[in-house]
Amino acid sequence: MPNSKASAIALTISCLIVAASAASFYDEMDITFGGQRAKILNRGQDLSLSLDHYSGSGFQSKNEYLFGRFDMQLKLVPGNSAGTVTTFYLSSQGAGHDEIDFEFLGNSSGNPYTIHTNVYAQGKGDKEQQFHLWFDPTAAFHTYTIVWNAQRIIFLIDNIPVRVFNNHEAAGVPFPKSQPMRVYASLWNADDWATQGGRVKTDWTNAPFTASYRKFSANANIVGPNSKATSSVNENQAWSTQGLDAAGRNRIRWVQTKHMIYNYCSDYKRFPNGLPVECSRSRFL
Repeated sequence: MPNSKASAIALTISCLIVAASAASFYDEMDITFGGQRAKILNRGQDLSLSLDHYSGSGFQSKNEYLFGRFDMQLKLVPGNSAGTVTTFYLSSQGAGHDEIDFEFLGNSSGNPYTIHTNVYAQGKGDKEQQFHLWFDPTAAFHTYTIVWNAQRIIFLIDNIPVRVFNNHEAAGVPFPKSQPMRVYASLWNADDWATQGGRVKTDWTNAPFTASYRKFSANANIVGPNSKATSSVNENQAWSTQGLDAAGRNRIRWVQTKHMIYNYCSDYKRFPNGLPVECSRSRFL
């Protein structure tokens, strides 16, 4: 019994708050596939992913998290990026996994990227929203943010909210809140679906394709018996109750009016027997 109590205390202590400062990719991430196509640069401050005809590349966080704010700066594949998918997302593992997605679907030169967002809970997704950006995401770095708390998930771009997915468990809608997730990023070929429904294929004469990442930060609960964090529980946890204020509602209204190109909650053809329950309960999803 004493040993069991001690283990419980140790596990509780291991769920710590990590401060939101730009972290070294050496300290925070592991390369998961692609070998030398994934490169940590500038003394750990930058990371590039490349895709060629043989393989893409990717990385994941060393830590698992249960709620937090996650920021990453990305500069996407320039030029003819058709068929490529660049990602930044959170995910747990297993058949009933949870996942919160930013996916960046490439396009032929001169045509805009599609920003694809989705939320999975207990293995079920089908909650897509897509956007075109109001800037060129290949010309400079921009900050993409996921805020995840027990009440809602907020997707932000350069601190402008583009989507909110609220917790509607009371109405029977699963919500990701009990499975710790890692941060993932990847660059891979998906020309069977990514660009104009798969009609435009990857032009391998443009390979290698490269996307750049920098300034990752996580102000989040680290979970796990071997977690190491030096910050205290007094760190700023505004994310734990973060919602949209009046300015945020105005900004998301602008984004969804001017830049949204797909919303599952408007797809009556896809849901002929009625839209998902949450579609009638949230103004901003």
